[in-house]
Amino acid sequence: MLEKLKGVEKRFLELQNLLSSPEIVSDRNAFQQFSKEHAELGNIVSVLRNYEQILADLEDSLELLKDSDPEIKELARDDVDALTEQKTGLEAELKQLLLPRDPNDDKNVIIEIRAGTGGEEAGLFAGDLFRMYNRYAENRNWKVEAMSHHATGVGGFKEVIAMIHGKGAYSRFKFESGTHRVQRVPTTETQGRIHTSAVTVAVLPEAEDVELQIDSSELKIDVFRATGPGGQSVNTTDSAVRITHLPTNLVVTCQDEKSQLKNKNKAMKVLRARLLDSMIREQDEKRSQERKNQIGTGDRSGRIRTYNFPQGRVTDHRVGLTLYKLEEILQGNIDEIIDELTTFYQARALQNAESVEAA
Repeated sequence: MLEKLKGVEKRFLELQNLLSSPEIVSDRNAFQQFSKEHAELGNIVSVLRNYEQILADLEDSLELLKDSDPEIKELARDDVDALTEQKTGLEAELKQLLLPRDPNDDKNVIIEIRAGTGGEEAGLFAGDLFRMYNRYAENRNWKVEAMSHHATGVGGFKEVIAMIHGKGAYSRFKFESGTHRVQRVPTTETQGRIHTSAVTVAVLPEAEDVELQIDSSELKIDVFRATGPGGQSVNTTDSAVRITHLPTNLVVTCQDEKSQLKNKNKAMKVLRARLLDSMIREQDEKRSQERKNQIGTGDRSGRIRTYNFPQGRVTDHRVGLTLYKLEEILQGNIDEIIDELTTFYQARALQNAESVEAA
């Protein structure tokens, strides 16, 4: 571990020199990239230097244990116990910091929620999930930007896509990707029977221009008149936009805005995110299953969570966590679940890293 840490410190010092270079300062993309890496490594180096100081202090205290004065030996013994505890804690923290970091963690996130099995009830629950994520974002002072939606006639959604702007948004939402199951009595049920419905959630990191270049010649852009309930511009102007990415046949449609340009910009954001997500999944196929499990790829195949209304409970099946706080969770208080998932996957990654080192 110390060898890795010394390599990190060496790279940190190299970046300091690079960031003072006029050539790098004048290159906005390079400066931004190196500044981000410097800041990330700075956290590790700060803990490393604290750890090295603890080691030095511990060595001094161990020397004092050899002193002939009983009082000095007693004080030294107390120091050794305290410093040894700090040393153990810092070693655990450094191991955690050395784990490979998801490069998308700090990004804005695009969330796509779609009603699955269950008809109107699934659409209503899609609306419940959308409100839950909205409230969670608001609690963190993150901005929610609606990208596209297709409403049902009873207040739910067939599909709703939104972007959440906030540093670290992807790191908090990435474990929401998958199938969310709801068990409750629908309002239309006359005999009080519990129905089971499903909603799929896809979580995509926002793709930045510098990391994903799209050739305009690979795009087919169609404009058409918006459809839907009411509105001054509905069926009167060609404001709706449909973009087809020809190499992959990915299609994105946006008609929420009155402006054709705004719809086009939103559609491009969604397209970029989907293309980046596709790239991530291709990369994951070449990596370990552990890595695939840790990031949100929009895979809808696995049931990840059940919301049981009669019992007021929420169960996350990946970590076996059950909370009898359904109403609180639907109000956006989902940190307890996210923290449990983060800890679980970090512990698994640390265990795998230690196994690799031991081998």
